Amino acid sequence: MAGNRTFTMIKPDAVAAGNTGAITKMIEEAGFRIIAMKKAKLSAELAGKFYEIHKERPFYGELCAYMSSGAIVPMILEKDDAVEDFRKLIGATDPKKAAPGTIRALFAKSIDANAIHGSDSDDNAALEGNFFFSQFERF
Repeated sequence: MAGNRTFTMIKPDAVAAGNTGAITKMIEEAGFRIIAMKKAKLSAELAGKFYEIHKERPFYGELCAYMSSGAIVPMILEKDDAVEDFRKLIGATDPKKAAPGTIRALFAKSIDANAIHGSDSDDNAALEGNFFFSQFERF
C-alpha cells in the first residue's frame, strides 16, 4: 500500500536562483500539504551522510560538494500516493527528458543541478524525512 508522505529537498541551484517560492507553489497546487519545511545549509559531512548510499559511485564527492554549496529547503509532504505522485510532478532527473510543466523541466539547469530531490520509495521517504526532521514528529 502506498504511503501518504514523501520527502523532498529544493537543491542549492534552485534556491540560489530564487525559485523556492515558485516550486513550493507548484507543490501545493498539485495537492500536496507541506507538513514540515525549513531552510538549511548542509555541511560536507552531513551531505556525505545523507548520500552515503552513493559512497562508492564516482560522482559521490561532487554530489556532496554541490549539496553543501548553498542553502537547501527540505520538506515533508502529505498526499495520497505521495511518492508516486511527487515523482511525476518533479519529472525525470535529466531536465531534457522531463515532461513539460514538471518542476525539473521548468527549473533544473542540468542533470546534476536538477533543482529538486524526491524520494523514490516510501521507505526512503521515511529515512530521508527523519534525517532532516528527527527532532519533530517521527515519520
